[in-house]
Amino acid sequence: MDKIKSLSRKTIAIRKRLLQMIYEAHGGHTGGSLSSVDILVALYFEVLNVDPNDPENKDRDRFILSKGHSVESYYCVLAEAGFFPEELLNTYGKIKSPLAGHPVNKVPGIELNSGSLGHGLSVGVGMALAARMDKRDSWVYVLMGDGEQAEGSVMEAAMSAGNYGLDRLVAIIDRNRLQISGDTEKIMKLDSLADRYHNLGWQVKEIDGNNMEELLKTFHSMPLKKDHPSLIIANTTKGKGVTFIENRAKWHHRVPTREEINQAMEELDKQLFENGPDE
Repeated sequence: MDKIKSLSRKTIAIRKRLLQMIYEAHGGHTGGSLSSVDILVALYFEVLNVDPNDPENKDRDRFILSKGHSVESYYCVLAEAGFFPEELLNTYGKIKSPLAGHPVNKVPGIELNSGSLGHGLSVGVGMALAARMDKRDSWVYVLMGDGEQAEGSVMEAAMSAGNYGLDRLVAIIDRNRLQISGDTEKIMKLDSLADRYHNLGWQVKEIDGNNMEELLKTFHSMPLKKDHPSLIIANTTKGKGVTFIENRAKWHHRVPTREEINQAMEELDKQLFENGPDE
């Protein structure tokens, strides 16, 4: 099967699974999980040098989900990639489950307990510096939310990355333009993000973060410039894949009803059908 087609089918299946998880757990961050699926699938199935059979290999690439509240998509991708049995996803939201509402590094494949917004890039800078000091070829990828950019520690970390020329550090902003309280541009304007990072020494590229072909082309072109960290502003649709969830702030943290989950499954099944059969 064509690589793009295969990965696109995987994103649809993962959207179905994460919605089922949220519905069955009676809790979760729906909109931001759906918007980030394509980015995570591109990374874990085509870009990252990671091994589910040896998740602590010292030469592995590192990935940090700084927007840790969107953990449902992350868990589904890790399970699909073989870091833990898919059956474990059924325990999400239940007492004693290792799958908490934010990433926990006791789960295989997870590098950092995250979700305290603004911390992920700082830790990513530290990991990139450590890899350089150890003379390792590891890459560090950090996925942030756009609302998260209002945290002062993000800009402090961005300044450090530019200062040290960390060209094996790749930051990605899930630019879906909605946070829990509404439109990012009405809460804290972010349209100058590219200029902000560029002025701190980063190379910046804006792309369609829900387009698999564009994602892969961009990731495979890293670094954007030698001796400079790279920022990908991934323009996405919050709630991507389900029409009644897309671009609606109320779905930042909302659980679908039985009727809504059925409707969502129908829409996603239709997308699988239109994408064509497995080959």
